[in-house]
Amino acid sequence: MSFYGVASSSGTESLGRGLRQIINDGRVAFGGWCMVASPFVAEVVSASGCDWLCIDQQHGLIADDAMFAMVQAAAIRRTPVLVRVPWNAPAPIMRALDAGADGVIVPMVNTAEEAATAIAASRYPPAGCRSFGPLRAGMALPSFSPSVGNEHVVLLVMVETLQAFENLDSILDVPGLDGVLVGPFDLAVSHTGQTDGAASSARDVEMIEQIAQACTKRGLVAAISGITLADAPRWQEAGYTMLSLPSDAALLGDGMAAAVAAARSTHP
Repeated sequence: MSFYGVASSSGTESLGRGLRQIINDGRVAFGGWCMVASPFVAEVVSASGCDWLCIDQQHGLIADDAMFAMVQAAAIRRTPVLVRVPWNAPAPIMRALDAGADGVIVPMVNTAEEAATAIAASRYPPAGCRSFGPLRAGMALPSFSPSVGNEHVVLLVMVETLQAFENLDSILDVPGLDGVLVGPFDLAVSHTGQTDGAASSARDVEMIEQIAQACTKRGLVAAISGITLADAPRWQEAGYTMLSLPSDAALLGDGMAAAVAAARSTHP
C-alpha cells in the first residue's frame, strides 16, 4: 500500500510492540529520525513501518509544542517514540515523558554522575525524582501509576565523546540505565576536532565496537545514529540492535536532489 508516495507496511511485525518490549527482545530494530517540526511528517515516517521513532529536539527544529503533536501523530500507528531532549536537565526529560513519549535519549553524558542525573529525572520515587503528572502518558495506560511508569520508561544516554568512552564502564554500571546511543560525529569531533573519519577511521571503529561489547556484556541495548544504509549490516554484526535510519530532512533532501537530477538528465 502506498500513502502519498510512501510505502507503508500495514501489519508490520513491529506494530503495537512497545519500546520496552523492543529493548527486552534484543532483536534488531530500525528507527525513523524526525528533525522536521511537523506532526504530518512524523505520521508519514511512522507509516513507513519503522520499529521506533526518534523526535530530535537537540539538533532538529522541534520545540515543545511540535513535539507534543508529533508524539500524538506517531500514536496513530502505535509506533514507539523516543525523544532526544536538548540537554541533560530534568525539565525536558519529564515534559517529554508526560507528553506520552515511551522514552528519552539524553545527549552528551560524560560521567556516571551525569547518567544518574538523567535516570533520576525519568523515574518516580523512590527510584528517581520524576514529578507525578503524566497527562497523556496516563491516558495511554489506564492503570498508570508511579510503578507502572518506572517499569515502562526507557532511558538511553548518548556516549559521544572521548571522555564518555573513557568513563564507559562506570556509566554503564549506573542502575536504571537501559542502554546507550552512540553519536559517531561528536565522538570523532571530541578526539580529532573534525568529523572526518566518523564511524570509519580505525580508532573510531574500535571505540564504537568496544561500546557495543560493553553493553552486550551487561545486557544493555546498544544503539547508533547517523549511519548510512550501507553501514547497517556492519553495525548489526558489531552488536548494535537499535539502528537509526537517515533523518526525514536527509531523506527529503536526497530524494529531491535525485529527482531534480533525473529530470534534468531527461529534459536538458
